[in-house]
Amino acid sequence: MFHGLNTIAGAALMERVTLLVNHVLASESMATLRLQPHAGRCIRVQANGWPGLLPPLPDVAFRITPAGLLEWCGEGAPTDVALQIDIDASNPAKVALLALAGERPRIEVAGEATLANDVNWLFDNLRWDIEDDLEGLVGPAAAHRLGELGRAIASAVRLAAQSLAGVARSAEPMP
Repeated sequence: MFHGLNTIAGAALMERVTLLVNHVLASESMATLRLQPHAGRCIRVQANGWPGLLPPLPDVAFRITPAGLLEWCGEGAPTDVALQIDIDASNPAKVALLALAGERPRIEVAGEATLANDVNWLFDNLRWDIEDDLEGLVGPAAAHRLGELGRAIASAVRLAAQSLAGVARSAEPMP
Protein backbone atom coordinates (compact mmCIF):
# COMPACT_ATOMS: atom_id res chain seq x y z
CA MET A 1 0.00 0.00 0.00
CA PHE A 2 2.62 2.58 1.07
CA HIS A 3 6.20 1.87 0.01
CA GLY A 4 9.69 2.94 1.13
CA LEU A 5 10.03 6.31 2.83
CA ASN A 6 6.37 6.99 2.17
CA THR A 7 5.37 4.27 4.63
CA ILE A 8 5.76 6.40 7.76
CA ALA A 9 4.42 9.59 6.18
CA GLY A 10 1.55 7.74 4.47
CA ALA A 11 0.56 5.93 7.64
CA ALA A 12 0.69 9.15 9.66
CA LEU A 13 -1.45 10.91 7.07
CA MET A 14 -4.03 8.11 7.03
CA GLU A 15 -4.20 8.11 10.83
CA ARG A 16 -4.91 11.86 10.78
CA VAL A 17 -7.52 11.47 8.04
CA THR A 18 -9.19 8.74 10.08
CA LEU A 19 -9.22 10.95 13.19
CA LEU A 20 -10.80 13.80 11.20
CA VAL A 21 -13.45 11.53 9.66
CA ASN A 22 -14.26 10.08 13.08
CA HIS A 23 -14.47 13.59 14.57
CA VAL A 24 -17.06 14.52 11.94
CA LEU A 25 -18.94 11.22 12.40
CA ALA A 26 -19.00 11.59 16.19
CA SER A 27 -20.41 15.12 15.91
CA GLU A 28 -23.61 13.72 14.37
CA SER A 29 -25.19 10.96 16.46
CA MET A 30 -27.35 9.81 13.53
CA ALA A 31 -24.18 9.08 11.56
CA THR A 32 -22.78 6.69 14.15
CA LEU A 33 -26.21 5.13 14.67
CA ARG A 34 -26.42 4.40 10.94
CA LEU A 35 -22.99 2.76 10.93
CA GLN A 36 -23.29 0.71 14.14
CA PRO A 37 -25.30 -2.12 12.54
CA HIS A 38 -22.43 -2.56 10.07
CA ALA A 39 -19.76 -3.07 12.77
CA GLY A 40 -16.93 -5.30 11.62
CA ARG A 41 -17.60 -4.72 7.92
CA CYS A 42 -14.96 -3.12 5.71
CA ILE A 43 -15.18 -0.36 3.13
CA ARG A 44 -12.46 0.01 0.49
CA VAL A 45 -11.94 3.22 -1.50
CA GLN A 46 -9.97 3.05 -4.72
CA ALA A 47 -8.97 5.81 -7.15
CA ASN A 48 -9.34 4.46 -10.70
CA GLY A 49 -7.67 5.90 -13.78
CA TRP A 50 -5.12 7.91 -11.80
CA PRO A 51 -2.64 9.44 -14.28
CA GLY A 52 0.55 7.39 -14.57
CA LEU A 53 2.75 10.49 -14.45
CA LEU A 54 1.68 11.14 -10.86
CA PRO A 55 2.72 9.07 -7.85
CA PRO A 56 0.20 6.24 -7.40
CA LEU A 57 -2.53 6.55 -4.80
CA PRO A 58 -3.02 3.63 -2.44
CA ASP A 59 -6.27 1.76 -2.00
CA VAL A 60 -7.61 2.61 1.43
CA ALA A 61 -9.77 0.38 3.62
CA PHE A 62 -11.66 1.13 6.80
CA ARG A 63 -13.35 -1.21 9.27
CA ILE A 64 -16.52 0.00 10.98
CA THR A 65 -16.24 -0.19 14.76
CA PRO A 66 -19.06 -1.15 17.17
CA ALA A 67 -19.27 2.55 18.10
CA GLY A 68 -20.13 3.44 14.48
CA LEU A 69 -16.74 5.00 13.79
CA LEU A 70 -14.00 3.95 11.37
CA GLU A 71 -10.61 2.40 11.88
CA TRP A 72 -8.03 2.45 9.11
CA CYS A 73 -7.05 -1.08 8.17
CA GLY A 74 -3.46 -0.11 7.41
CA GLU A 75 -1.29 -1.96 4.96
CA GLY A 76 -3.01 -5.23 5.77
CA ALA A 77 -6.23 -4.15 4.08
CA PRO A 78 -8.73 -6.99 3.93
CA THR A 79 -9.72 -8.59 0.66
CA ASP A 80 -13.26 -9.32 1.83
CA VAL A 81 -14.93 -5.92 1.78
CA ALA A 82 -18.61 -5.24 2.28
CA LEU A 83 -18.48 -2.08 0.16
CA GLN A 84 -16.15 -1.12 -2.67
CA ILE A 85 -16.11 2.55 -3.68
CA ASP A 86 -14.29 3.31 -6.94
CA ILE A 87 -13.65 6.98 -7.65
CA ASP A 88 -12.94 8.14 -11.20
CA ALA A 89 -9.62 9.89 -10.70
CA SER A 90 -8.60 10.06 -14.36
CA ASN A 91 -8.69 13.87 -14.18
CA PRO A 92 -7.55 14.92 -10.66
CA ALA A 93 -7.97 18.63 -11.41
CA LYS A 94 -11.59 18.10 -12.45
CA VAL A 95 -12.26 15.99 -9.35
CA ALA A 96 -10.85 18.79 -7.17
CA LEU A 97 -12.95 21.43 -8.95
CA LEU A 98 -16.11 19.35 -8.57
CA ALA A 99 -15.37 18.83 -4.86
CA LEU A 100 -14.84 22.56 -4.36
CA ALA A 101 -18.12 23.18 -6.19
CA GLY A 102 -19.86 20.85 -3.74
CA GLU A 103 -20.36 18.09 -6.30
CA ARG A 104 -19.29 14.48 -6.06
CA PRO A 105 -16.88 12.98 -8.53
CA ARG A 106 -18.12 10.05 -10.60
CA ILE A 107 -18.10 6.98 -8.37
CA GLU A 108 -19.09 3.35 -8.65
CA VAL A 109 -20.24 1.43 -5.61
CA ALA A 110 -20.42 -2.34 -5.30
CA GLY A 111 -21.39 -4.39 -2.29
CA GLU A 112 -24.05 -4.56 0.38
CA ALA A 113 -27.01 -2.37 -0.49
CA THR A 114 -27.88 -1.34 3.08
CA LEU A 115 -24.31 -0.28 3.81
CA ALA A 116 -24.16 1.60 0.48
CA ASN A 117 -27.39 3.40 1.38
CA ASP A 118 -26.04 4.41 4.80
CA VAL A 119 -22.70 5.59 3.37
CA ASN A 120 -24.60 7.61 0.75
CA TRP A 121 -26.59 9.22 3.59
CA LEU A 122 -23.31 10.17 5.26
CA PHE A 123 -22.03 11.82 2.06
CA ASP A 124 -25.28 13.75 1.69
CA ASN A 125 -25.71 14.85 5.31
CA LEU A 126 -22.42 15.16 7.19
CA ARG A 127 -20.70 18.53 7.43
CA TRP A 128 -17.69 19.57 9.50
CA ASP A 129 -18.59 22.44 11.88
CA ILE A 130 -15.22 24.16 11.92
CA GLU A 131 -16.59 27.18 13.80
CA ASP A 132 -17.63 24.98 16.72
CA ASP A 133 -14.14 23.44 16.86
CA LEU A 134 -12.47 26.87 16.71
CA GLU A 135 -14.59 28.14 19.60
CA GLY A 136 -12.68 25.96 22.04
CA LEU A 137 -9.39 27.44 20.81
CA VAL A 138 -10.09 31.15 20.34
CA GLY A 139 -13.43 31.82 22.07
CA PRO A 140 -16.92 32.25 20.65
CA ALA A 141 -16.62 35.81 19.24
CA ALA A 142 -13.36 35.17 17.36
CA ALA A 143 -14.62 31.77 16.19
CA HIS A 144 -17.76 33.41 14.80
CA ARG A 145 -15.70 36.04 12.94
CA LEU A 146 -13.34 33.40 11.57
CA GLY A 147 -16.37 31.33 10.57
CA GLU A 148 -17.85 34.29 8.68
CA LEU A 149 -14.54 34.89 6.92
CA GLY A 150 -14.21 31.21 6.07
CA ARG A 151 -17.77 31.04 4.69
CA ALA A 152 -17.17 34.12 2.53
CA ILE A 153 -13.95 32.66 1.13
CA ALA A 154 -15.56 29.24 0.63
CA SER A 155 -18.50 30.83 -1.16
CA ALA A 156 -16.19 32.69 -3.55
CA VAL A 157 -14.10 29.56 -4.18
CA ARG A 158 -17.25 27.46 -4.65
CA LEU A 159 -18.67 29.95 -7.16
CA ALA A 160 -15.40 29.98 -9.12
CA ALA A 161 -15.19 26.19 -8.97
CA GLN A 162 -18.78 25.81 -10.18
CA SER A 163 -17.97 28.00 -13.15
CA LEU A 164 -14.83 26.02 -13.94
CA ALA A 165 -16.62 22.69 -13.42
CA GLY A 166 -19.31 23.84 -15.85
CA VAL A 167 -16.63 24.64 -18.41
CA ALA A 168 -15.00 21.24 -17.83
CA ARG A 169 -18.35 19.44 -18.26
CA SER A 170 -19.12 21.32 -21.47
CA ALA A 171 -15.70 20.42 -22.86
CA GLU A 172 -16.32 16.65 -22.40
CA PRO A 173 -16.90 14.72 -25.61
CA MET A 174 -20.47 13.59 -26.24
CA PRO A 175 -21.07 9.81 -25.92
